[in-house]
Amino acid sequence: MTTNAHAGHHTHAGHADTATQPAHAGHQDNHATPGIDANDHAAHQHHGKHAAPEHAIHAGHGDAHAGHAAGAPGGLLVTQDGYTLDLETTIAEPGGIDFRFRILGPDGTAVTEFDPIHDRELHLIVARRELTGFWHVHPVREADGTWVIRLDLPEAGAYRVFTDIAPRALGRTITLGADLALAGHYAPQPVPAAGRAAEVDGYEVTVDGELRTEGDLLTLTVRKDGVPVTDLQPYLAAFGHLVILRAGDLAYVHVHPNGEPGDGITPAGPEITFHTAVPGPGTYRLFLDFRHGDVVRTAAFTLTAGVAAPQHAHHH
Repeated sequence: MTTNAHAGHHTHAGHADTATQPAHAGHQDNHATPGIDANDHAAHQHHGKHAAPEHAIHAGHGDAHAGHAAGAPGGLLVTQDGYTLDLETTIAEPGGIDFRFRILGPDGTAVTEFDPIHDRELHLIVARRELTGFWHVHPVREADGTWVIRLDLPEAGAYRVFTDIAPRALGRTITLGADLALAGHYAPQPVPAAGRAAEVDGYEVTVDGELRTEGDLLTLTVRKDGVPVTDLQPYLAAFGHLVILRAGDLAYVHVHPNGEPGDGITPAGPEITFHTAVPGPGTYRLFLDFRHGDVVRTAAFTLTAGVAAPQHAHHH
């Protein structure tokens, strides 16, 4: 379990699966449509509508996200492409919750056939709307298609729940999102200030690179007590997982790093690189999961993305 110095902030509860995961061969072939892998995020933001040259740089990476409505980012819809995130509980009290939900398919029944994405049939992300709390957990699916997990959400407030799934009948990855409210006195907090360094449990993580709509490389560097960490452990078949949420609407971007454990070339730290494209200007909160010393920890950052430079200057 994470013992996090900033209990109220980016706490990261319930990493039930800290056992070493076997590295798997080639993200691309592991799920034929790599919906949440780094590359397609650049491709899917602007399907069809905005075929400007600067958005075409990754057109070759497959249309895993072609179903996003009008090129919208993931996580904004509770229903998409015939699939619905059906929460059994939408209002609860702070503390421990037995959280249950189903993914309903086009015929209205619970889906039980999923293709795995990074060693799991479903990734559940829970975030506070102000992006001051974040949990990445893996529920258990019961035979009838109900997913169950014990969540410990400490404070009253407005939360957003995301599911990363690849229903087998759909053949690609989608991210559904739904609201969860925790009753009680709620004092909204501002999004944490922008900064390029985060500290968690004596680890310092820094981020280099810019968030751009056309995509750019982000490099996160992990140090412990000032010393670069060179023995990161694989977590869900990667040395790091990055979830990016936009302040204001919680548009969702899930990125996996370049390279993978066991490929003979990807170092186990201190640097983890991600090719990342965001869906537009704004303030974003980045949550990096990394595993070291058999514990999964989360470093959180706030970065801003500006308006992409236009291809042609217009003079009036």
